[in-house]
Amino acid sequence: MDFGRLPDLRYVDFRLPPDHPETARVLAKARPTQPAPARLHVGCPIWTNKEWLGSYFPAGIKEPDYLHYYAQQFNSIELNTTHYRIPDATTVRRWREAVGPKFKFCPKLPRSISHERELFQADDLVVTMARAFEGLGDNLGWAFLQLPPHFGPEHLPRLERFLLDFPDTIPLAVELRHPRWFADKGLADAVFATLEALNKTLVITDVAGRRDVLPMRLTTPVAFIRFNGHGLHSTDYQRADAWAERLAAWVAQGVHDIYFFIHQKDVRHAPVFAQYFLEKVKGLTGIVVPPPFVIPQPVQGNLFGF
Repeated sequence: MDFGRLPDLRYVDFRLPPDHPETARVLAKARPTQPAPARLHVGCPIWTNKEWLGSYFPAGIKEPDYLHYYAQQFNSIELNTTHYRIPDATTVRRWREAVGPKFKFCPKLPRSISHERELFQADDLVVTMARAFEGLGDNLGWAFLQLPPHFGPEHLPRLERFLLDFPDTIPLAVELRHPRWFADKGLADAVFATLEALNKTLVITDVAGRRDVLPMRLTTPVAFIRFNGHGLHSTDYQRADAWAERLAAWVAQGVHDIYFFIHQKDVRHAPVFAQYFLEKVKGLTGIVVPPPFVIPQPVQGNLFGF
């Protein structure tokens, strides 16, 4: 994820802001009488990671098998491929067959809807997309709508209309990027309230160069976080600690689901970060998600048999 990425981190304040005042209310309102344990879903943006061959993937496997082995390392994926093409039923069925019953796909809405038509007169595409996403069945997590960088608050009525018409069968998170969504507190609170009223989750994006897109406002009892790392720089680990502490606080308040997606420029760093992060979360919350692991590779014998 290039959004908000900086080449120089020396002057970045990576501290997480305090929770928005409405976050505690949202969690309290959604907390059942007998709360179930929170569910944590962690993943990457893609599964076609050739750099994992011989480590997190077996050496020599073919690309069609990548998803199967990815799902043994992570329990979710930020499904970016759907941003560029709506999959057909055969493709969706193949994806489901490659993963376990608890694995979650979080498909990004097609850019034909978000960036080309900009949510305007896109009903036909939404119907086709919804049919595809519904094919994921119980493996469907939260889809997410990434608004274009130029899509600002002047388009709030269009966004609201789109969300009102959006199929209830597809849980949806919304990522805002234009700076003006966050520059005015009253305006920000208005759009957050709209998302809450429509049961849509606000995407929280943790990137170096845009700290404004980190409002720590939950609009549903689901946290959807996109984390941009920096090659296992020391700040990555400090931020992992901070996020583990914040998530533990949200778990204590009754958050239902957490989706945490790891972006690293070098994909070999994502499993290492995940190992550290998951251990921290387990220590603070008791939530156990098996961390990525290096797969033992077969060793060929030499010519003399030893």
